[in-house]
Amino acid sequence: MLGLTGLDWAVIAIYLLSITAIGVWTIRKIRSAGDYFMGNRGFGKVLMIAQAFGVGTHTDQPVSVSGAASTTGLAGIWYQWLWMFTTPFFWIISPIYRRLRYVTMADFYEERYGKGLAIAYTIVGMLFFSMQMGVMLKGTGVTIEGLTGGAMPEKATILVATALFVTYGVAGGLVAAAITDLIQGVLILVLSFMMVPFALNAAGGYHAIRTALPESMFSLVAPVEVTGFFIAMAVLNGLVGIVVQPHHMAIGGAGKSEIASRAGWTYGTFLKRIATMGWAFTGIFAAFLLPLWGYELTQETREFSFGIMARELLPTGFVGLMLAAMLAAVMSTCDAFMVHGSALFTQNIYKSYMKPEATDKDRLRVARISGAVIVAGGLLFAYGFESVIQGIVEAWKVTAYLGLAFWLGIIWKRTNRWGAISSAVVMATAAIVTTSVLHWSLPNQIALYIPLGLVTIIVVSMLTPPEPEKKLRDFYLLLDTPVGEEQRLKDAGVEIKLEGKSLAKKKSELKKSAIEGVFEQEVDDGLILVDLLHLKERWSWKRYRTDILGWLVAAGLVGLLILLAKVLAG
Repeated sequence: MLGLTGLDWAVIAIYLLSITAIGVWTIRKIRSAGDYFMGNRGFGKVLMIAQAFGVGTHTDQPVSVSGAASTTGLAGIWYQWLWMFTTPFFWIISPIYRRLRYVTMADFYEERYGKGLAIAYTIVGMLFFSMQMGVMLKGTGVTIEGLTGGAMPEKATILVATALFVTYGVAGGLVAAAITDLIQGVLILVLSFMMVPFALNAAGGYHAIRTALPESMFSLVAPVEVTGFFIAMAVLNGLVGIVVQPHHMAIGGAGKSEIASRAGWTYGTFLKRIATMGWAFTGIFAAFLLPLWGYELTQETREFSFGIMARELLPTGFVGLMLAAMLAAVMSTCDAFMVHGSALFTQNIYKSYMKPEATDKDRLRVARISGAVIVAGGLLFAYGFESVIQGIVEAWKVTAYLGLAFWLGIIWKRTNRWGAISSAVVMATAAIVTTSVLHWSLPNQIALYIPLGLVTIIVVSMLTPPEPEKKLRDFYLLLDTPVGEEQRLKDAGVEIKLEGKSLAKKKSELKKSAIEGVFEQEVDDGLILVDLLHLKERWSWKRYRTDILGWLVAAGLVGLLILLAKVLAG
């Protein structure tokens, strides 16, 4: 039965039908484009955490990490842990997204730099979503082909997964994505570690694996491929580009409060960092077990290792559950990406240029159609990428080109559209030349195009006219206005793209000082990234304590996870 037992097929059918039915059921909650794109900003902490974990976790990741770990060792973990050092920054970035009250990342470029950059970003963003869908669908196909011993071919699996997620994604929008993320996210976290005890039992214990494999297999830095320089450059590129990944406007901005947005993006992502350890150790165990079972591990075949390990190790029924979870993972993320991609087209092309007078019903209809078109692009990439890692690397580069414009656009008011455009063009050109002509390695490319882009954006912005004063005033007034205080913006005539439910953060109680005998209100509404160049005038502990304490706690967790990986590796 295509390499699976009847019980496996029963588990797959029940799970996928249930997930699809739940996704379609959410259509009753979708009454407007705001509901479809952002869940009307009504998500609490649990759904925000589920969304961040579910959307950020998909099948290409265990495939790429375990595959890399099977040949390079524990260092293969950095194909996902390259975002590890960016995770604490989510705590201080997410309230920026939430306060801007934009629907898409292209809204940011339009309001900060003008329509030209918004169109450019919209095109790049839709391309990014198609590329990412292609990577995820490719990873799913590779995994299931390995799980079934080739009985379910990669291409057929891709078509089945696409049909399922389009069905409920078109119906339920971001609400469907968030609810299905909550269900499958818990399952993925469990399944990420499920193979570990079975692998240890098959190998005769961890000591047998530890003594049989080279010492380099248990190091977080590999002598080749994932070297220290590779890790440093990948982390830098990740920090620059992560802020402009198109779906992050919803990941950071769909919460009904600032604390829900902070907690959701930061700690939903930490769940993924934990799951990544399971994938990496599965890859190390594969390096020991697969040759014993007669499989050859090479650069070309290593991405099948996760699926083969699941097929060889998991009992009947659990193989079906693993396969269903892999499908659900890619479905939940792809449907979210489809929604975010459709938001880009609908908000920033259709509404802005094609039909400015479009009704909410028109926008909802166009969103559903354009989402399906973006999925079609994803299928083309899925069949075009030679490997999962190739697709991941190409997606890394694309977001970095516009990342500097976001960081400096928040921190430095003098940044303008000419600097942003020039920087993106220079970085993209440098990457293309060093890849196609000079054949440089990825770390060397990053070491060139990021500093080059930074110098370009600063110098060009200084030599060209600043952005209009009113545009800057409105932009920074949004950032200075906490969620729940939208009346201030309305009184000032500032446009709110989508207010949604916008639950205000609870203010600290008035406390009486025993020493001074006076009442004071502790206010911590300051955003340290926005005020970075003006801290000398604005600094107070009370103003920035939420940013600082939250960042420090998250940074501490990063250190603990790295230490845990080293301890587990022995």
